Formats: sequence, C-alpha cells, structure tokens
Amino acid sequence: MTLLILVTLLWAFSFSLIGVYLAGEVDSYFSVLTRVLLATAVFLPLLNWRTPPRTALSLMAIGAVQLGAMYLFYYQSFLLLSVPEVLLFTIFTPVYITLIDDLLKRHFSWWNLLVAAIAVFGAAVIRWDELSGSYWRGFLVVQGANLCFASGQVAYRQFMQSAGYREHPLPQRQVFGWFFVGASLVVSIAWLALGQADYPKTPIQWGILLWLGAVASGLGYFLWNKGATQVSAGTLAAMNNALIPAGLLVNLLIWNRDAHLPRLLAGGLLIVAAVALSEWHSRQRQRQHRRN
Repeated sequence: MTLLILVTLLWAFSFSLIGVYLAGEVDSYFSVLTRVLLATAVFLPLLNWRTPPRTALSLMAIGAVQLGAMYLFYYQSFLLLSVPEVLLFTIFTPVYITLIDDLLKRHFSWWNLLVAAIAVFGAAVIRWDELSGSYWRGFLVVQGANLCFASGQVAYRQFMQSAGYREHPLPQRQVFGWFFVGASLVVSIAWLALGQADYPKTPIQWGILLWLGAVASGLGYFLWNKGATQVSAGTLAAMNNALIPAGLLVNLLIWNRDAHLPRLLAGGLLIVAAVALSEWHSRQRQRQHRRN
C-alpha cells in the first residue's frame, strides 16, 4: 500500500510536466520512446541474464501490453477527444482490474466490484465535464488503453504470485528489466512507423524527458507493479483512480490551473473511502483465515 501511495505522488507531477512542457512541442511517439528506453537503461545493469525463459518472456509480454500498447492507445486518444474527455474515460480502469482479476481466478467478487465502482464514481465527481457530440470512437480508444494498463497490472500481480515464478524466485529488481524490454520493442516499432521529426528544443524539455523516463517510468512502474503484488485486487483498483485528484491538486498548486475544489475534495474522499473499505475487508478476511 505504501508503494502505491508513493508512486501516486510521484506520477501526480507527470501530468502537468507533459501538459505544460511537452504536449504539442515534442512528438508524442518520440517522447514515449525516450521514456521507455531510459527506463530500460535504468534496469539493464540490474538484469539477471540467467532468468528462466518463461519468466523473461512473460514479463516482456506484460510490459509490451501494460506500457507499450497502452501508450499507443493513450496518445491516439488525444487526436480524437479533448483532454477532459480523455481523463474522464480513464476512470473505468478499476472496473477492468476487478473483472480481469476475477476472470483469471474463475470467481466473481461483488466486494471488489463495489470498491471499484466507488472509486470510479469518486473520479467521475472530479472529472465529469460536458461531452462533445461524437466521442464514441475516442471512448473505445481510451478503453483500449485502460484495458492494456489494467490487464498488465493484474497479469504481473498474478504471475509474481504463481507457482511457476516461486519455483525459480529472483528479486523483482533483477527481472523487471524484461518488462521494459518488451515495452521497448512495441514503442520502437511505433516510432519508426508513425513518429515525426519534432524533437526537444530546450534543455528543460530534455531534462523533463530524462526525469519522466528514468524516475517516473523506470522507478515508478517498478514500484507500482511491486506494490500491486502486496495488496488486494480491490485496493489496487481503487488506487488507480487516486491519481486523478492527486494530479489535479499538483496542477492547481504549482501551475494555478482551474480546478473545482469542492468536487476535488468530494471525489478524493470517495476514492480514499474505497481504498479504506478494501483494506478493511482484506484485514477481516485475514483475521477470519487465522481463526480457521
């Protein structure tokens, strides 16, 4: 839980840095490629090259989906929707997390779905704005990004807890580089096919890309996915929407962008309540398990 909170605070700054300094100035595919390659470079020195092939290939596949394919959907959505619409449509990620987790476990949890629904409602309170007339195509593209991000988190969480990984356990920092290798393959192909020659023009832009790649993407995704293995699916789902009030608050305090404070407070409290309910339910189940 602590790791997820730390990464939420870390990522809260990323939205504003991208929006203020990079969006419309630097080619989005180049930005994504730079971020992923820098993150890969951070973890390559730690990579255990004797990782069992099944582990390496599984992590590459997860990285290709959760980070690589997600970015391709996400950046395409900005060509079809306004920024508020994109932010609004990302609130469905917690629902996908709970449904995918239940599908893989072959059981259905009403409790996890309730927690996700509360988190979605809380984010909707914050981000609900008037929608444009034709947005269904954009809606589907954002849902593609949400599904990639959600399925990657659940897959990583379940793979690290699987019997196959426990047979040949390695510290997560020694195998997480494979996650970025998989993502690098996807975004490299996308940049070669779709990228434009719009590169950073100022030291500030290069510095922001360095920060976003090495810290926000590199350290951030490692800590987030590691944290995902330490909490319940309900808590993970709810924490996915905690980024919305955190990002808006940073944007308001530092860059003085407009934000509706009562809605920010109300939605933030609902998301906190969803996380608290999930943690309470998990502890109750653990206590009941110990008694039995």
